[in-house]
Amino acid sequence: AAGAMAVPGYLGWDFSTQQLKVIAIDEQLRVIYEDNIQFDKDLPEFKTQGGVYVHSDRLTVTSPVLMWVKALDMILEKMKSSGFNFSQVRALSGAGQQHGSVYWKKGSADVLKNASCDLPLHQTLKDCFSISNSPIWMDSSTASQCSSLEKAVGGAQHLANITGSRAYERFTGNQIAKIYSQNPEVYMQTERISLVSSFAASLFLGAYAAIDYSDGSGMNLLKIREKEWSKSCLDACAPGLAEKLGYPVPSHSVLGPISPYYVKRYGFSPDCKIVAFTGDNPASLAGMRLQEGDIAISLGTSDTLFLWIQEPTPALEGHILCNPVELQAYMALLCFKNGSLMRERIRDDCASGSWDEFSKALTSTVAGNNGNLGFYFDVMEITPEAVGIHRFNRDNQKVVSDFPKEVEIRALIEGQFMAKRIHAEKLGYKVSKCDEKA
Repeated sequence: AAGAMAVPGYLGWDFSTQQLKVIAIDEQLRVIYEDNIQFDKDLPEFKTQGGVYVHSDRLTVTSPVLMWVKALDMILEKMKSSGFNFSQVRALSGAGQQHGSVYWKKGSADVLKNASCDLPLHQTLKDCFSISNSPIWMDSSTASQCSSLEKAVGGAQHLANITGSRAYERFTGNQIAKIYSQNPEVYMQTERISLVSSFAASLFLGAYAAIDYSDGSGMNLLKIREKEWSKSCLDACAPGLAEKLGYPVPSHSVLGPISPYYVKRYGFSPDCKIVAFTGDNPASLAGMRLQEGDIAISLGTSDTLFLWIQEPTPALEGHILCNPVELQAYMALLCFKNGSLMRERIRDDCASGSWDEFSKALTSTVAGNNGNLGFYFDVMEITPEAVGIHRFNRDNQKVVSDFPKEVEIRALIEGQFMAKRIHAEKLGYKVSKCDEKA
């Protein structure tokens, strides 16, 4: 079987919104095994759609925590039956969808530690969670918690200066605050709160895994410069929160050896190391091997920018996180909602639906577009908060009518990329000229 690993290797796990993915690499970083479990398809008993439950208020979005555990059981059994050689795994680590949170009930640490190797993990842990459906990044039900957190620390910009971001509804501190205010007794029964990443690491460690600095920066709770919890932020969210979060650690920390459960059940080596898991965005920065001065752009439904930054200037837009690779550095994240769908609409309107024609139109116009510029927001933009199509000519006059088709196409592309640069520079990114390096 392809999975028969005769050489030392490493496992990477990805606990994302719609699937659990595993990849094995050898010491030359060659992929030697990969597999995934699609939540909707492979775990239909949980009745998720896109891996989640959207509640009747349309704002609350959760995922069943036991689904994640069961997915791990399933994928490990699949690997075992394919003949995968677990004994050669030197270390494993992983990523989790950012901002999701898991609530461990009092007494769960012991259950986790003493898991019987005769049972799949989801059976052992079935009563371990004080909240069975975990809030995830798609949740936007915490507007009131966000405004009280900002108020408590002296405003949105002040919160951004401390934690790297103003208050966001999906950020974990605000989610915890909501749970505390709605179900204080459930909160009191909770002995540990994990992020999806540290929860996944805990499953392998057989003990509560620490939250890492990078994923921890997506909570509105961590002081990004001092790398410790902000007491004023914790107190604004819920009482006794520090004990429930544990101490945060660097993203590349070795947390300890794998739990005996995996040694007995799957034949892992007892020396296999568990390296702290982190969020999916920091993991992308690390996985793309970005370095200082690098910028990565993901062109999707939303466009996302990843930046490596030395000296951050947190703003009301975008996010500053601790850098997962370099302790003294930071990473910034900017999200633009009007991404692919906006480009596709202009392609349909101005290039009869063809990317080839779109490209030809783009190359037929000059850089700078003779001073014609546009901002194209079909839906309410995140960065900045604005909507509508706004065109300007070389004399900086607002143009009411459309631009000629090829001018429109260049205005869209140049406008999108200039906006990315401007907002990146606001967060502390420095665009260096090639000749300065020479």
